[in-house]
Amino acid sequence: MTNKKKIINDPLYGFLTIPYGWLFDLIEHPYFQRLRRIKQLGMSHLVYPGALHTRYHHALGALKLTLEAIENLRFKDVEITDAEAEATCAAILLHDIGHGPFSHALEEAIVKGVHHEEISLLFMQRLNEEFNGKLTLAIEVFKGTYHKGFLHQLVSSQLDMDRMDYLMRDSFYTGVSEGVIGADRIIKMLNVANGSLVVEEKGIYSIEKFLVARRLMYWQVYLHKTVVAAEIQLLLLLKRAKELVMKGEQLFATPAFNHFLSQNISNENFFTDKNNLEQYALLDDFDITASVKVWMQHPDETLSYLSKSLINRRLPKIIFQNTAFSVDEINKVKEEVKQHKGITDNEINYYVFSGSVHNNAYSDTQVSINILQKNGEVNDVSKVSDNYSISSMSRDVEKFYLCYPK
Repeated sequence: MTNKKKIINDPLYGFLTIPYGWLFDLIEHPYFQRLRRIKQLGMSHLVYPGALHTRYHHALGALKLTLEAIENLRFKDVEITDAEAEATCAAILLHDIGHGPFSHALEEAIVKGVHHEEISLLFMQRLNEEFNGKLTLAIEVFKGTYHKGFLHQLVSSQLDMDRMDYLMRDSFYTGVSEGVIGADRIIKMLNVANGSLVVEEKGIYSIEKFLVARRLMYWQVYLHKTVVAAEIQLLLLLKRAKELVMKGEQLFATPAFNHFLSQNISNENFFTDKNNLEQYALLDDFDITASVKVWMQHPDETLSYLSKSLINRRLPKIIFQNTAFSVDEINKVKEEVKQHKGITDNEINYYVFSGSVHNNAYSDTQVSINILQKNGEVNDVSKVSDNYSISSMSRDVEKFYLCYPK
């Protein structure tokens, strides 16, 4: 089946025209439709009630920006064939297809060591079989093995269409205005030099704003302390559930969710059994939420406590600070909680937990955001910018947290 061209109304950009009929076939595929049931921002809706947009929204938005970028580069006489344009659009459309429920929760708690990028690639390979090889070039662009590296940079880099869309979209749905960037301006300033994506010098201030916005959105939204507390609570909840199931406890779970709860699936064995991907394709936020709602009444007090805490938003208190908490500080809190709740040493780590989060808006270890200067030279934005804060953004900022029941 090949669908005719379609128009989709996006709340952020207005009308999005799907330019290639077979891309709409991809969108209609159950693998892609699953993204409708996975929230873009995981647990952030517990802080920002409007943050209920999905990975589906984001993928379509990234496609819109990619189409604009390709049109702009062609206007500047960058050679992009129709086949390359289609492949790049397919790659950006499917770049997040491997995300599990609640973003990264499943990667860390249930399917350990299997990253969503690897699963995205596996989905793309499976779809390529169904679409009779139409995704072969898209896979090369996605992996970065295609000889025109700038196409991969549009999909995955420090200045890709993915990041630009999620900053604008997350800002829109959370109401946090610090994430607003000049995406139109940045795209108009894109060019290609020496086979790599660059930004023309007159666009440097838009890049500075982009990097500042990214840093602020991490502290204000993605690493908001209450969001961090909720996400770790979810991880501990899934860890406890898996621990009980592996001990032989009967625990309610949807069939797809139970597939991963009842087995030790990791990077070593995920890719050897085709059924793993099919079960993963059936797994979304609804599976987790439905199961957690039932677990609220489970006789295991720890599982019940964690479930009620998450469903009813009775989240633990979280303290953020710039220095690590001492062992004595943590142990003191643990002793107080153990006495107050009558918790054993084996269970206390589900109630009191500590760790750290990291934020660096610009990495000097990845492919740089390069500025094409008027004299023809190409330099890293941190060396060209006269804004001191840009060069400091490559510094990894670490904050430490301690969580415990209120």
